[in-house]
Amino acid sequence: MTAITDDLPARLLHEEQEGWQAILAGRGGEYYRRTMTRDALLILPGRVITRDQVIAAFAAAVPIDSYQLREPAVIRINDHAGILVYRLVARRGEATTEVNAATTYVFADGGWCVAAHQQTAI
Repeated sequence: MTAITDDLPARLLHEEQEGWQAILAGRGGEYYRRTMTRDALLILPGRVITRDQVIAAFAAAVPIDSYQLREPAVIRINDHAGILVYRLVARRGEATTEVNAATTYVFADGGWCVAAHQQTAI
């Protein structure tokens, strides 16, 4: 795929699912090393993390046990960018985390790349 087409919602949801599947399998760091742009950021409540910090954090993190992406919606920016917005429910052990999330994707170097990911407490 070289441009945004009518299947943009399905394409971006597929990309996001691949990321969460990698996290579930304990491969989040390698997934984001491959898919994040060089200047990408992870924006969490109270902190902003660079691409290199994200990769390092996944190396030390315990994988999640399960996740759900609820109520996904896509905002088209232009022919090569879009934002996937959803509610995330993730479980690790007895702890459940629920946040609103948004991932900004850009099409570059032949594939969809994560330019920014933000999680906001509900």
